[in-house]
Amino acid sequence: MRVGGSVASALIVVGVSFAPGATAADVQSEQWYLGPMQAEKMWKTSTGEGIKVAVIDTGVNPDTPSLRGRVLADEVPKQVAYGATDDDVGHGTTMAELIAGSGADGRLQGLAPDAQIVPYKAALGDSPSAKDDELAPTLQEAIRAAADTDVRIISMSVGNEFYGAGEAAAVRYAASKGKVLIASVGNSGQDSGYIEYPAAYEYVIGVSSIDEKSRISDFGQSGGQVDLVAPGEGLPAYCNGNFHEYCHNLNGTSFSTAITSAAAALIWSAHPDWTANQVTRSLIDTAGRKWPKDKPTSTAGYGTIRPRSVLANPDYDPGEPYSDPLRKENTQEGEKLVTEIPPASASAKPSAGTTAASQGAEGAPKDEQAAAGSDDAKTVASDASNDSGSTLWIALGAAAAVVVLGGGAFAVLRAKRAN
Repeated sequence: MRVGGSVASALIVVGVSFAPGATAADVQSEQWYLGPMQAEKMWKTSTGEGIKVAVIDTGVNPDTPSLRGRVLADEVPKQVAYGATDDDVGHGTTMAELIAGSGADGRLQGLAPDAQIVPYKAALGDSPSAKDDELAPTLQEAIRAAADTDVRIISMSVGNEFYGAGEAAAVRYAASKGKVLIASVGNSGQDSGYIEYPAAYEYVIGVSSIDEKSRISDFGQSGGQVDLVAPGEGLPAYCNGNFHEYCHNLNGTSFSTAITSAAAALIWSAHPDWTANQVTRSLIDTAGRKWPKDKPTSTAGYGTIRPRSVLANPDYDPGEPYSDPLRKENTQEGEKLVTEIPPASASAKPSAGTTAASQGAEGAPKDEQAAAGSDDAKTVASDASNDSGSTLWIALGAAAAVVVLGGGAFAVLRAKRAN
């Protein structure tokens, strides 16, 4: 798997630069979405307190200034604990900071700063350390282990083009335990012909990216498994495992996934008695979009996340606790099984089960793809007024860089909509 594009979504760096000095500079000014999303106002209602988020990635360093006291390493099940707090890439730590970081010492500010992170290191196939590939748990092992804990959200900024029966079963198991599973759809482009796993599995919320102007990111993969979009362009992330500096102006659905996981944490913290279905439904119902809710697009799904719309509405009705919020878009009453095998590569022809017909914004020039989510084409900006085998590769250059790390009763489960 690659990260967000393979086991941890690909982070595409446009014009790499480093924070000056021995320590990280204040990067919060680069988190352009915090103001438009009205983070400060949301935090008056919810900060994510009481919600544990499993981050399945490259491991999480619990000692960065922004994560101190927020990482529950002791709660990782022993059988999958190898390397959980050893992140030699920086990707998993970045995702954790985006979710729950305190922002101390000018580091990344999490959208759900009082949520807690339970870290998992997944075997990435070609990670920097061969020992990691040998001893770290597989994605399916990590998912199953997390499902048996009290984490509520499983965040996976990872992806892979290959379907795995074991992973699909692990996802179903976690969903049956009432977890919200969120994953990146991948960064190989809208014409890649498929959505990466685990985002393509049933019961996983697949997330793609938008930029600062709320335009759908060209690099985000498209298909029937795209459910939501969130900020994913022009953001900072740790460049490596030294945690002294960030790279800047990076793009990737990894970011979008972590931010969506934080949004879910904010909502669930404010409504701790809700079920996973109700949290998912609230994200879908309140998403910003310019099309009917019953006609999700293949590039933006149901639209742009807007957790403030839930938090600011004391009368919001989350619906039936055990009713699949996407049932109308699913086949066989929400119990459609994944049986198709996706293409072996992005260049292969897509299978019937991994693509969707063009809808909504898909196919339109980027300037016209009014971020899937706002009545005035400024969803984020206008909110103020309203896997099995992974691949890990890093290429850092003076001008560009890419980080790729990924990619109860069944009435509680949510399946993917029909393609």
